[in-house]
Amino acid sequence: MTNTDTLVPRTPTWMRRTGYALSGLVILFMLMDATMKLMGLPIVTETTAQLGWPVSSPVPLAIVLLVCTALYAVPRTRVLGAVLLTGYLGGAIATHVLSGGSFAIALLLGVLAWLGLYLREARLHALLPLRR
Repeated sequence: MTNTDTLVPRTPTWMRRTGYALSGLVILFMLMDATMKLMGLPIVTETTAQLGWPVSSPVPLAIVLLVCTALYAVPRTRVLGAVLLTGYLGGAIATHVLSGGSFAIALLLGVLAWLGLYLREARLHALLPLRR
């Protein structure tokens, strides 16, 4: 045990497990989305065109999404990954708002990503106190 271990309070087991479960759901959804984009499924091509994006955009978007998701999944880079996923999902929300579609899923994924991280990362409790 190092001196820094005693400075960071331990997160209760139920919070850590719930956080990992929420983060796991976000990671699985992002991997599914990236896989669908990489496979070039007709639904992806049609939706991409309907949203006003070039039909060549799903593959580069999938690569960006995979990088962001990988960073979120790795413990040492999970906060950076959450920040980058927030940016990615913000772009998704903006696209859906501009096209008149529903942005609820992108918003929910962003909230779940940060909630999952918050529940399992004790250092975030000091940065974002929900109670005193």
